[in-house]
Amino acid sequence: MYLFYNLCFAGASVLFRLGYRIRVVGRENLPKDRGYVLCPNHLSAIDPVFVILARGWGHPMWVMAKEELFHNPFLSWFFRKIGAFPIERGKGDKTVLNNAIASVRAGRSMLIFPEGTRNRKGEGMLPLKSGAFVVAQSAGADIVPCRIIYRGGRQHLFCTVTVAFGEPIPLESLNLGGEHAASKLRAAKAVLTERIGKLYEENRQYW
Repeated sequence: MYLFYNLCFAGASVLFRLGYRIRVVGRENLPKDRGYVLCPNHLSAIDPVFVILARGWGHPMWVMAKEELFHNPFLSWFFRKIGAFPIERGKGDKTVLNNAIASVRAGRSMLIFPEGTRNRKGEGMLPLKSGAFVVAQSAGADIVPCRIIYRGGRQHLFCTVTVAFGEPIPLESLNLGGEHAASKLRAAKAVLTERIGKLYEENRQYW
């Protein structure tokens, strides 16, 4: 899998850097010695490619992707080979979640779009889903906020794409679980939304 992933990474790196200007901010914030849950905003179907390229070389980044992408047999095979796995939106698939949790607990990085779907307006953030927090809490992992910014507000060929990684949000600071779990989860979602929004404010000159 690593060989196939790295070959795809190399090919995508060449193609996408020919077609886009990719600017990376805060790569040093990504933990190198432990698993983590990476949470970007979601604007375009090819957001995962930009995030993975911005992260750089290394072990495959596991990606939680919508189930519809896996209906085509070839695409299903390809996505699985590069570290993506399907989840049906709006349904709690325990097997999928358990596999994601085990991967992060084993020290792998997990890419989850907390909005659950693309924000086609590109403004602000959609209400966050709970999956990223469930994985982080169960795996004992920090959450890393990430902001994708397309110059002009939308993705198009030859545009400038900024991928900004924020400082990790320590799991213990979110205080998830236990009594009043629902209110704690709402507060954690507000924290992540604010941190992703802050990355936009810090890099808004590239909007």
